Amino acid sequence: MQNKRIIASILFVLISFVCEAQGVPGSMPPPPGPPPPPGFPIDGGLIYGMAFALFYGVKKLLLKRNN
Repeated sequence: MQNKRIIASILFVLISFVCEAQGVPGSMPPPPGPPPPPGFPIDGGLIYGMAFALFYGVKKLLLKRNN
């Protein structure tokens, strides 16, 4: 009979620790915020950059060929 009381007491204490580990619903941290916005858009200037690079490359080739 004494062993049953000791085992019951130990189980009661262990269950209370498990319940405390779950936390109180009001003490939960807030959900994570929204993801950060996407990076700097390059699609508009990409065409202009490629056209400038092509023009600059052709100009350099023509100047090198003339010298």
